[in-house]
Amino acid sequence: MRRTVQFQAPQGESAERESAGRPEPLRTEFAFDLPRGYVDESGTVHRSGAMRLATARDELVPLRDDRVRENSAYLSVVLISRVVTRIGTVEDIHPGVIEDLFASDLAFLQDFYRRINAEGHTRAAVSCPSCKEEFAVDLAGGRLGES
Repeated sequence: MRRTVQFQAPQGESAERESAGRPEPLRTEFAFDLPRGYVDESGTVHRSGAMRLATARDELVPLRDDRVRENSAYLSVVLISRVVTRIGTVEDIHPGVIEDLFASDLAFLQDFYRRINAEGHTRAAVSCPSCKEEFAVDLAGGRLGES
């Protein structure tokens, strides 16, 4: 059973918080767009999805999984399958779905997991190769060329 919780400030507190310069409510779910996309059994490509913040249980339970005990590299597959809540219209995310992702999509999700759970956001610092100006990009954003 999956559980998603969104923490919201009580009514009236949101405007007070913004005017007082306090941080926004805790985000527990983050949207993403896969670089290539998950191809389901019917050939449909699913790119957009959502990942929730990991709990301590999410990081501990896979350690008891026999597949992880036999091959430690499988840990990321089980862990990612626990925290991804949706890929396109597919909501039953299990290790088999994650196994069927392209390697670039798995690498993207592993980095996305690290960013939202360790760093607390989906922004990455980058610099323009031409002018060397530094700026932040939101990895959870839309497709190239979209704002």
